[in-house]
Amino acid sequence: MARPRSLKGRATVVAARLAELYPGTATELCALEHRDPFELLVATILSAQTTDARVNLVTPALFAEYPDAAALASADPDHLEDLIRSTGFFRAKARSLLGMAQALADRFDGQVPPAMADLVTLPGVGRKTANVVRSVAFGEPGLPVDTHVGRLARRLGLTESEDPEVVERDLDALVPPAGRGAFSLRLILHGRAVCTARRPRCPTCVLADVCPSARLDAPVVPAGSRRSARAGGRPGAAGGRRRA
Repeated sequence: MARPRSLKGRATVVAARLAELYPGTATELCALEHRDPFELLVATILSAQTTDARVNLVTPALFAEYPDAAALASADPDHLEDLIRSTGFFRAKARSLLGMAQALADRFDGQVPPAMADLVTLPGVGRKTANVVRSVAFGEPGLPVDTHVGRLARRLGLTESEDPEVVERDLDALVPPAGRGAFSLRLILHGRAVCTARRPRCPTCVLADVCPSARLDAPVVPAGSRRSARAGGRPGAAGGRRRA
């Protein structure tokens, strides 16, 4: 097909094709297992610099001991560190979790607030984490920008910026509010499976004909091959679902 004439037209095509390839709502596409906004917030803080699959191995025991903000706020720091040790950076994460839980208990009656302005005041919570919680747990507009989202947005010509906040603003201007959370998660899934950091699989990509960065002469690297696995960003449990 002819390339869309406008930036918004390209974004519309990209969103539609990714929705076909990775169907579902933001809640259904989220790989972090959770039952409520509090559990999602905890899991998202833990997911920094590790895989969603690793977080999902840790959180059942964590939530069994600390099911809400009040319980987590009173946790023994050493024991909390032991519970989350395998996620990496466990001392910093434990401090963030304790500070976040204490702030929820002190300022928000133990409940996770849906507003961006409130979420980013919590220890360990930046715009990316806040957007995950807003879009997945509350169904609010939110477009988390991680390394995959930034890389694909630049390759697709939807932004030129390396700054996550600028990327978020650029994409917000192109994606309707109701679809922003799912759009971000689909970019992440596509970045892991196809548009990898070192060796994007352009010849098999459904976006190749509208992507200004596509190299259709690139060798095809089969999905799941050893070389593809080495090239593809952080692994994760694509298409995960919430725990019942």
